[in-house]
Amino acid sequence: MSVHVEGWPPELIPEFLCDDAGYFLKAGRLLERGHSEWQSYEVWDTPRFGRLFRLDGCFMTSERDEFYYHENLIHVPGLAHAGLRRALVIGGGDGGSAEELLKYPSIEKVVIAELDAKVIDISRRHLQAVHHGALDDPRVDIRIGDGMKYVLEDAPAAGDRYDIVVLDLTDPVGPAEALYSEAFFRACRELLTPGGALSLHIGTPVFQPERVRLLIERLRAVFACVRPYFLYIPLYGSLWGLACASDTLDPLSLSEEEVERVIATRGIRRLQHLNGAVYRAQFALPNHLRALLA
Repeated sequence: MSVHVEGWPPELIPEFLCDDAGYFLKAGRLLERGHSEWQSYEVWDTPRFGRLFRLDGCFMTSERDEFYYHENLIHVPGLAHAGLRRALVIGGGDGGSAEELLKYPSIEKVVIAELDAKVIDISRRHLQAVHHGALDDPRVDIRIGDGMKYVLEDAPAAGDRYDIVVLDLTDPVGPAEALYSEAFFRACRELLTPGGALSLHIGTPVFQPERVRLLIERLRAVFACVRPYFLYIPLYGSLWGLACASDTLDPLSLSEEEVERVIATRGIRRLQHLNGAVYRAQFALPNHLRALLA
């Protein structure tokens, strides 16, 4: 949620998580700022997180903490899947999700359906430490355009199906709002191969509890198995929720030992956050979250 703060010290970057709470970072050096056809953007070189990318006043990703988000968004469903071959990322123009998907030796194709070409341009020039060259990997197919159109029209017309559909989006407001609807979740489900899964972030239960509850409710109306999980993401300033949704894939079917075995046998390297114990622990819900999501 972006809120303009009159008189805010220029050396600090604020972000509000709701109308009455938020946090700030020391700005550092502004590398680039402007407006694309769709949104405003900023790239900062910050003391805490290194290069940091913002859209419409909201923190999107940074080179020093992106792994908290991207590893969990991709590998929680990915490790539970029998063998990812084809992946679709809606949004994800920073390349972080694609970079994690390319760690699977079985991956043959990753489609990134990104609305804003400027995000791809900025990522190539400023966020190499996030995507590590994934945006130019021959297995990655970047489609600039409306993600909803791709899911509803382009992919079905081509007969494309995916083992994982990743909604790597901004918050469910503005251009992204329709991509969090029950109807869109159903359309994504139609693109999944047997055993496939949808992965997305659902917001902060501390500051956006109704958003989190509503998104899980919509997912449960579409998918047989919906597993929310939570972790603290430094750049987002709060406990944050993600979810894996599928008709057959259940990440909780993996034990701690099985997660470690899959990581080793598939040769998935450079994981900075996930291991078997953490994978399992993030699904453990405290009572207040059990009540919220009941």
